Amino acid sequence: MNLTSRIQPEWLLPIRPKGVLHVNHDLILQGSEILEVLPREEANARYPKAPCLMLPGQILMPGLINCHGHAAMTLLRGYADDYSLFEWLNNHIWPAEARVVSPDFVETGAWLAATEMIQSGTTCAADSYFFPEATVKGFQRVGIRSQITTPVIQFPSPWSGSEAEAITKSLAFFEWADQFPRLTQGFAPHAVYTVSDLGFTQVQKHAEALSLPIHLHLHESSAEVQQQLSETGERPIARLKRLGLLSDLLQTVHMTDLDDEDLDAIAPYRIGVAHCPESNQKLGSGICPVAELTRRGINIGLGTDGAASNNDLDLFQELRSAALLAKVSQLDPTALAAIDTLEMATLGGARFLGLEQQLGSLEPGKQADMIAVDLSDIRHQPVYHPTSQLTYTATGQDVTHTWIAGELLYANRQHNRSDLAALRASIQDWQSTINRLT
Repeated sequence: MNLTSRIQPEWLLPIRPKGVLHVNHDLILQGSEILEVLPREEANARYPKAPCLMLPGQILMPGLINCHGHAAMTLLRGYADDYSLFEWLNNHIWPAEARVVSPDFVETGAWLAATEMIQSGTTCAADSYFFPEATVKGFQRVGIRSQITTPVIQFPSPWSGSEAEAITKSLAFFEWADQFPRLTQGFAPHAVYTVSDLGFTQVQKHAEALSLPIHLHLHESSAEVQQQLSETGERPIARLKRLGLLSDLLQTVHMTDLDDEDLDAIAPYRIGVAHCPESNQKLGSGICPVAELTRRGINIGLGTDGAASNNDLDLFQELRSAALLAKVSQLDPTALAAIDTLEMATLGGARFLGLEQQLGSLEPGKQADMIAVDLSDIRHQPVYHPTSQLTYTATGQDVTHTWIAGELLYANRQHNRSDLAALRASIQDWQSTINRLT
C-alpha cells in the first residue's frame, strides 16, 4: 500500500503552469507519484492525519536534470586543467584513460558523481562512458535516475576494439539494463571526428529499430567544424544529414558553432540540444546560441559535461552561467530570464530525454522527483523573487532534501543511501593509482 504524506514548503515552484509560484501550498505525495498540489487550508482539511514534512524558508521544486555528463570522469577532476579541447583530449585525457579505465574505475567514479549530483539537486542524469554496466552499478549505490548511453568510437578503447564491437556490446547492454526501473538507454557515438560513416549508419539502423536515442557531441567548437570541412568538405551537420542521422532520435551536445544552414537543417526535427556552458567556457570551445535556437523552437536542456572539464556537477551554477552567457552574448539582459533558465534545467531536460510526461514539473501523476532548496541563509536575503534567487544566488549547497520516485535519498543534508566513508576510501585508492600510472 502506498502511504500518503504531505510536504509543506515556504514556496512551491511547479514549473508548469509557467510563471506560477505557490505560497501556502502543500504537495501531497503518494508512493512514487505526486498526488496533488493544494492550498494549505484545503490540504489540512483533506489530509489531516497524513505525515507532514515542514520546510520553512525553503522552496520545493522539480529536481534538476543533467542532460550530458561522463560520470566516471569525476576521478579525473582537476587532472588536466587550462587546455584547449583537442590538446586536453589527445595529450592528457585519452592517454590517462588508456592506462587506468576499468569497470572498477567507472563504478567508483559513477558512485562519486551520483552522490555529488543528489546532494546538489540533480535527480536525473544522462551519461555516456566506457563500461556502462559499471556506471549503472555506481548509480545504483545512490538511487539516481539516469539515461545511460553506450560509447561508439572507431578506435580501440578500454571498452571495445572497434565500432562494430561497440555496437554489439551496446545491444547486449540494452537487454541487461531493462531490469532497472529508473534507467533508460541509448547509443552515444562519440563525435563526427571519431566515428565513421558506416558506424553512424549502423547506429542509426539499430536506434530506429529499438526506438532509442542517439546522444552525440556535435559542433563542439569551431576547430571541430573546420577540421571536418578540411577533411570531408562538409560541415558536421551536413554530413549527418547526408547519412540520414537528422531525426527525432538525435540528442546533440554543445552546438557552439552553428550557421543558418545548420539551423535550417535541424529545425524540422525534434532534435534536442544539451547546453554545457561551463565546460564550453573552461575549454574555450564557444557559446551555444541559445536565443536563436529558442527562437526556432528547438528544445534546450542543460548539462555539466564531465567533472574533468567543468570541474563540478552543480547544475545550479550551470543554470546561472547559461543565463549570464545568453545575456552577454546577445548584449541583451532579457535574452534568458530566470524562469526560462529554470525551465531549461527541469522540463527542458525532461523533453531532451523524452521523459516530459514523467518528469520536469510538479504535477499530479508525475514522478515525485523533487528537491528542497533553502533560501533562509543570510546571503539570500531579502527574498523578493524566489525564482531569481534560485537562478542568480543559489548553489547546490543550498539543497537540503532530494526525492526520486518519492524516495527521500538526501534529507537534511545527509545521504540515506550513499556510504560516504566507503566512497572516500575508494576515491583515495584511485587517486593513488592514477598518480602512479600516469
